[in-house]
Amino acid sequence: MTLAEKRQTLIEDLTTLPDAEERFMYLLAKAKKWPAMDSRLKTDERLLPGCVSRLWFYPEFRDGRCWFQMDAEALISKGIAAVVCGFYQGETPADILANEPDFLAEAGLTQVLSANRSNALSNLRKRITAYAEACAAGQVTATPGVV
Repeated sequence: MTLAEKRQTLIEDLTTLPDAEERFMYLLAKAKKWPAMDSRLKTDERLLPGCVSRLWFYPEFRDGRCWFQMDAEALISKGIAAVVCGFYQGETPADILANEPDFLAEAGLTQVLSANRSNALSNLRKRITAYAEACAAGQVTATPGVV
């Protein structure tokens, strides 16, 4: 599925939900479906700053594409991260850099987030962008790593 198709699917999924409570339920469902991160990867250097609850993020670069593992203590935080990581999962660095997650506002998701959760979402996007930039610049080999 292309990023344009992923974007359209997410917009359709979210805009059919009638209110903020349903959107939170959507995030909880995404969180529960996202695989748990290996506890050995949950280190302080992988913690995403700006989150009220702890959220770990671990990117990998394989076969010219970016892959993301993440986990969080709070299901809402994990759900938000699952939407964003799922959107960019398996994409090339160039595609990641060319596509902002602006659809989240269009779909009415960012409007229901607290300031802390919005900050965490922004920090996650920055971390994904920095990793994609490093991969595109050849600074990351096909070995797991964190930028």
